[in-house]
Amino acid sequence: MKSTAHLFPENARRALQDDNLRLALGNVEKGFAGARRNAREALPEFDALRDQARDLKNHVLENLDAYLERFEAKVVENGGQVHWCETPEEANRVILELCRSVEARTVTKGKTMIAEETALNDYLAEHDIEAIETDLGEYIIQLADEPPSHIIAPAVHKTKDEVSDLFQEHHQKYGLTERQTDPRAMLDEARQVLRQKFIAADVGITGANFLIAETGTSVIVTNEGNGDLTQTLPKMHIVMATPEKLVPTLEDVTLLLRLLSRSATGQELSVYTTFSTGPRRPGDLDGPEKYHVVLLDNGRTELLASEFRDVLRCIKCGACLFHCPVYSSVGGHAYGWVYPGPMGAILTPRLIGLESTRHLPNASSLCGRCEDICPMRIPIPRMLRRFREQALESKFVPLKERAGLKLWAWFARHPRLYRLATGLAARVLHNMALGRGRFSTLPLVGGWTGGRDLAAPTGRTFMAAWKRRSQK
Repeated sequence: MKSTAHLFPENARRALQDDNLRLALGNVEKGFAGARRNAREALPEFDALRDQARDLKNHVLENLDAYLERFEAKVVENGGQVHWCETPEEANRVILELCRSVEARTVTKGKTMIAEETALNDYLAEHDIEAIETDLGEYIIQLADEPPSHIIAPAVHKTKDEVSDLFQEHHQKYGLTERQTDPRAMLDEARQVLRQKFIAADVGITGANFLIAETGTSVIVTNEGNGDLTQTLPKMHIVMATPEKLVPTLEDVTLLLRLLSRSATGQELSVYTTFSTGPRRPGDLDGPEKYHVVLLDNGRTELLASEFRDVLRCIKCGACLFHCPVYSSVGGHAYGWVYPGPMGAILTPRLIGLESTRHLPNASSLCGRCEDICPMRIPIPRMLRRFREQALESKFVPLKERAGLKLWAWFARHPRLYRLATGLAARVLHNMALGRGRFSTLPLVGGWTGGRDLAAPTGRTFMAAWKRRSQK
């Protein structure tokens, strides 16, 4: 996927002017975020489970090489094969060769962000193989020729009317000419189209929420039956995953499953939690004839050795996105690459470079909600601040911004001057407000006042008010 992360300011401004996007994102807080809050409150031991999950993933990351070897040995023992790929290009070539080995013309796909990293659909299309997204959200954005805007709700930015228009435009070739507006009727129409795709597919490709070293098993967590149909009906099942998906045992994966669905969609457990262990065995009624796991590194090894390794604990629940005030304002496409929101603001600079993505770590108020709700207790704000420091140290930040920060830092190192300057500014701004208590416009802060008023100071700084209170 081609990155437009360097255009984040322009992307964000365009998103803020999109009325349909505003309408769609308005459902986020009362939908996903509210359901997650209820699920957490209904499980008293939720925070204790978070601690256990954090410790488990830290253990896995410390011993990742051993668990990867054990996983591969079990996959081979079960009749499958593991392919180790360092780059997206290598992963795409391996998958193309596997598809050609069974003379595949069509491929059905479950949701996998790794395939977005490699731009797999476009690559297969260049080699005359049609890849069909079968997750409903992914199917919608495939029709719209757009990337996902959220890692678990790819089409969260689309309104019902926009989806209805897409179905009417693209389903006419199947004889479905009537525009449907009822959600159930729209769902039935999509199911009717996709059912034939499942039956005709030669290869099924899925991602993996977890890989179990003990058994050589891949696990997918979904709310639709598309994942099961994708991996059981075709001749071949290909799993695309990254190494940090490993967990040691079946018992360990149950711990993470208790956190994943509650954090992602507010469910105790997803509708489908599917365990796949190798190809069809003699006597099995269904299942693929061949089973392959494509493990893509794409910078994870370097990330593991860096000060940002904690982000590899991420189980891709999407909770930090749904609770982020920036994401909730601009949506996922503004971030310009595969992973949006707070977790994307860490992964993207590490995976494709900070110079072209320096805006992303700044797309945060550092309010800390992302860390507070993260089931894996990932210290997202700390890492965002570190990226900001690195961007400044590397001079990726424009000269004017660097000069402004140096001026502020100089004052901050001279407390008396700092208190004098801020106290003077507080009084001046208070007087300028003329009793209104706020500014609708103000020089140098147009980015703020362009969308909201700026509260005027009360006439004294916080430190002055605190000192006065302490003396009472």
